[in-house]
Amino acid sequence: MTGSLLHLITVADWALARARGALAPTHGDGFVHLSTPEQVQLPANRLFAGRTDVLVLVVDSTGLDVRFEPGLPDDPPEMRFPHAYGPVPTSAVIAGMPYPPRSDGTFPPPPGH
Repeated sequence: MTGSLLHLITVADWALARARGALAPTHGDGFVHLSTPEQVQLPANRLFAGRTDVLVLVVDSTGLDVRFEPGLPDDPPEMRFPHAYGPVPTSAVIAGMPYPPRSDGTFPPPPGH
């Protein structure tokens, strides 16, 4: 699996990840949650609705252990989310930009998509 995927993170958590040198797996899942540009609005709205401190990171997945797997039970059944198993080095992050919500608190498509 090669190519660019997206990761949502708060400004504070990105600062911690840079200090550690890696994005760490969250919630005991063993993987870092990623999204394609076409699906990133779903986790953005679910996890960060109304927050103004969110960044979208562009991750080069080359060399990472990325597996496309089902999301939550209420996600569309055909939708598979990319999960990077193990830590993701911050050197794999090739871009990062603010991801502000709309005035109603929901997120638009990511910048450039």
